[in-house]
Amino acid sequence: MATAYFMELVIQMTDAACDQDHLEMIIYNRPHVPDRTKFILGLSEEDPTGSMIETGRKLVEQGVDCIAIPCITAHYFHDQLEEAIGRPILHLIQDTVRHMKAFGVEKAGIMATDGTIESGLFQEELARNGMESVVPSPENQRKVMHLIYENVKAGRKIQMGLFQQVSVELQEQGAQVIVLGCTELSLIKRSYPIGPGYLDAMEVLAGEAIKACDRPLKPEYQCLITNN
Repeated sequence: MATAYFMELVIQMTDAACDQDHLEMIIYNRPHVPDRTKFILGLSEEDPTGSMIETGRKLVEQGVDCIAIPCITAHYFHDQLEEAIGRPILHLIQDTVRHMKAFGVEKAGIMATDGTIESGLFQEELARNGMESVVPSPENQRKVMHLIYENVKAGRKIQMGLFQQVSVELQEQGAQVIVLGCTELSLIKRSYPIGPGYLDAMEVLAGEAIKACDRPLKPEYQCLITNN
């Protein structure tokens, strides 16, 4: 679903007047790639990089100029994948932090998988840019994982009460913006009103894909931080 939504976002966010103004896209939907979070945390010996490299190389054979990966945890392997595949891979983590910095954000909350949180992907990039980060408590991180795995991935109704509980904790710790740092969380934003002060990292990825392919972005998507 996240992959399908990414394609929808690219189309929706492109400033196009007709079909021919849109990007050419090749979507490789490969759900059998081993779980990235379990591998990063040492809970599985199934290395996902082989599958991802194979997928990337097949896209290169079809003539793609750049690659976007609508899985945030997979960016743990970004440099390894880019070197092995031989094409630029958009760096969602760096681009998301750059977007917040451009709009004056100094402290961000992170909602993401255990793999993304434990590897410090967002926290380290924020620190490199002179910004602070806060993450959920262990109890609330379990709620985030429940939303991702037991609600969205399982195709079940979203327990928005859990989402709000985690949000309140991060806001009380001073987060000016909460990053939806998992593409499953992007699907929650798509379907439910979540209010102001959120940044969907997959929207950032879609916007960067449009710009990387020399297409214009609709003016209303210049700032992706929610304001209502």
